[in-house]
Amino acid sequence: MKKALVIGSEGNIGVPLVQHLHESGYDVMSADIRSGWRPNFLVADINQPIDLLPAFDWAPDVVFVLSAMVSRVTCEQASGLAIATNLGGINNVLQLCKRVNAMTVFFSTSEVYGPECDPMDEAISNPHPNNRYGLSKLLGEQLVEYEVQQHGLRAVSLRPFMIYDENEDLGDHRSAMIRFASNLAAGKPIEVHNGSARGWMHISDAVRAIESAAHVKEYTSINIGHPEVTSIAELAEMISDELGTSRDLIIYRDLPERMTLIKNPMLDRQRDILGVIPQVSLSEGVKRVCKRIKERLAAGETIFGNQ
Repeated sequence: MKKALVIGSEGNIGVPLVQHLHESGYDVMSADIRSGWRPNFLVADINQPIDLLPAFDWAPDVVFVLSAMVSRVTCEQASGLAIATNLGGINNVLQLCKRVNAMTVFFSTSEVYGPECDPMDEAISNPHPNNRYGLSKLLGEQLVEYEVQQHGLRAVSLRPFMIYDENEDLGDHRSAMIRFASNLAAGKPIEVHNGSARGWMHISDAVRAIESAAHVKEYTSINIGHPEVTSIAELAEMISDELGTSRDLIIYRDLPERMTLIKNPMLDRQRDILGVIPQVSLSEGVKRVCKRIKERLAAGETIFGNQ
């Protein structure tokens, strides 16, 4: 049985990934900065690597590195913490991975591309991120590649596009899919950025891609996402119609600074290297999200920032 360590296990991607790894036959150890207790779980901050030593003494075969300082807004405001975590913290993890010869799956972001790459092709694009989050992740990728080339680390970098889960945290800090559904279901207005477009990958497809990355033999960067790129306006209208709410709650705004208008990923490597073709369509995903959001709000869950 293969051993998998998931660092960043308590986040919206980490939780379903851990479940998927268990179901796929892995022996799993989890680590996260969030406090908690359960068997095979460590509380650890990648900026304090000594707390990760028991996990690496366990000798994992593969390490999924999901921990990061995220959000373009937060990383601009807390620039020191963003760089310390997304470079220094990642460096700490990579050194530990090398010591046990673990395959390393580094979770980057589509924000590395910036607004000038269309399509966003891992093979030919010259990324120029326009926010500190994307920059720190691109530098993290370069650090991973350096360790591969100079010190024999086995690794792959994943560049996720919009991933969503009907069970993820609610709140104004979440992605458009969850914010739109939770706010509209609560009768609250939403803002749509004029001309913006994204593809939306359901978590059930995403975890298959992430796990498949553990079997990649040579270092590369790989986009993971859904090929069905849809305007954010159309997404908002789909959600509104599914919930039966008024489209008058949809407010249109210009794109804020440091965002990318359209994200159009090339997904050949996801198909050819990872062997993953997304199965959940956008229409099916919207139905799942809206159904679950209505259940959660009816059960008394609140929306962060709108309590």
